[in-house]
Amino acid sequence: MKIVKNDLFDYNNRYIYQLNEGFKFSLDSILLSEYTKPKDNLKILDMCTGNAVIPLILSLKTNSEITGFEIQEVIYDLAKKSVSLNKLDKQIKIINDDINNIDKYFKTNYFDIITCNPPYFKNNCSIKNEIEYKNIARHEMKINLDNIFKISYKYLKDKGLLYMSHRPERLDEIINIATNNKMGVKEIIFIMTNNTKIPTLMLLKCVKNSKNNVKIKVEDVSKCSTYQHIF
Repeated sequence: MKIVKNDLFDYNNRYIYQLNEGFKFSLDSILLSEYTKPKDNLKILDMCTGNAVIPLILSLKTNSEITGFEIQEVIYDLAKKSVSLNKLDKQIKIINDDINNIDKYFKTNYFDIITCNPPYFKNNCSIKNEIEYKNIARHEMKINLDNIFKISYKYLKDKGLLYMSHRPERLDEIINIATNNKMGVKEIIFIMTNNTKIPTLMLLKCVKNSKNNVKIKVEDVSKCSTYQHIF
């Protein structure tokens, strides 16, 4: 597999290593990064970090300590290389492990913010790719919604924030699981990325130990030439 170095979209002075044939960052990760609003001096966790696109963008917005978890070694290696390339090793730490093993690394109630651009498709989905690392990134083979919300509740501080991207067709499931795990859904932004006027993505903000009080927004990004500061 050939590794290539690319500009990180239009973010100044940020570069990223990617596999030439396959695993590349998506618009979803960029939009989630822009939606996340971190202050300085926080503790931030990025689940399913992939090649660390979200930590790299967030590092432009905050001096906070950022930790990314990536289960796949080949993708973890790309993330580590990208962090070092951008001279961010002191701010961003990448861990190569299953996020379900987070208790080996951190105490509970540790993080102020968690971000997650997770696999969108259930593991029983019949449409899969012949390349295993793509399947793990896209299907709930190693993590599912229940894991995400259980971990978020356990490792966020009280009133800590979870920012997540997902598909609109799983909204009812997400709200039910979030509520069961005491993660109040506070905002949902439906994203339209084409001319069909049908949302293809949604961004959610949830707050630990908060009741659901959902604000709904819609953003059409189909004609955006840049995604910085659109939320």
